[in-house]
Amino acid sequence: MKNTAFTEKHIALGAKMALFAGYNMPISYSGINDEHATVRNNAGVFDVSHMGEFILKGDKALDLIQRVTSNDASKLTNGKAQYSCLPNNDGGIIDDLLVYCIEENNVYMLVVNASNIEKDWNWISAFNTQQVPMYNISDKTCLLAVQGPNATKILQPLTDIDILNMKYYTFAKGTFAGVENVLISATGYTGAGGVEIYFEDINDNANKIWNTIFEVGTPQGIKPIGLGARDTLRLEMGYCLYGNDIDDTTNPLEAGLGWVTKFNKNFTAKHIIEQVKAEGIKRKLIGFEMIDRGIPRHDYLIKDALGNIIGKVTSGTQAPSLGKAIGLGYVTTNFSALDTEIFIDIRNTLIKAKVVKFPFA
Repeated sequence: MKNTAFTEKHIALGAKMALFAGYNMPISYSGINDEHATVRNNAGVFDVSHMGEFILKGDKALDLIQRVTSNDASKLTNGKAQYSCLPNNDGGIIDDLLVYCIEENNVYMLVVNASNIEKDWNWISAFNTQQVPMYNISDKTCLLAVQGPNATKILQPLTDIDILNMKYYTFAKGTFAGVENVLISATGYTGAGGVEIYFEDINDNANKIWNTIFEVGTPQGIKPIGLGARDTLRLEMGYCLYGNDIDDTTNPLEAGLGWVTKFNKNFTAKHIIEQVKAEGIKRKLIGFEMIDRGIPRHDYLIKDALGNIIGKVTSGTQAPSLGKAIGLGYVTTNFSALDTEIFIDIRNTLIKAKVVKFPFA
């Protein structure tokens, strides 16, 4: 089991720890509901240093990225990032990721899911026929996500980067908490606003940055937040979680990711995904809220009023911001329209729900 640079701090703070993607990670500190509310209403700090980061360099780097990702990375200019997917040969999703343009047509950073670091590296490497210099910097890169409506206001005094006016999905490098060469991006996985902070784990940088954030932020109500609240926050926004809502068997169009699937370029399994688009998808990822009492869980069956199986739950929870149970799941397209009545099979009992639009919050 791996540790991040902050593991001992989590333990010292009394966090409930658990194995996640091979790392000893904090699940909660004060409780998921309290931490969820902190991020929605103020600001919280997530240690997400378990995520993977790859650097691709050289004049062939963009070409490689274009061939292995679904989105059009040629649209990126310096300081911009985009959400994308790595399609497999069958049109499924190897992973979802962020692509950062550090230096246009020359240097890019890919940020991938922790559980897929080795798989993604091997997949991209297999397409690297032009010997693009690739560097896996995951083990030496720290990543803190400071999320919430007050996050940038709290952090602005710590940096020379204008994060208060940073546009969504842009980033800049500068000094943060006295540490140089820190990359700060207006991205995140909560829908609550804020930034993500990337820096190298050298010269006690992790300790300096963590301590400075909490010295300044604690009087303003900032708190450490675990992965439990990260999951409830992303689910309220309808954001997909790899391994739950998308995986190697999921077509991006089924998952509502047509907006990051661009057919104006060649990429892995483009023809398969195009064919699915032409023929029409047979199932669709929907958001739903429970009408009757019950909490949907991953892999629960979704049925119609007669008890016929029409799909499966991929994620579900009692949404702290809403006071109701919500979920994501795939259903056959004829049951995907808004307000359609569906039923979740919870311990052999059909519990009524309805299809709703997301974000839920």
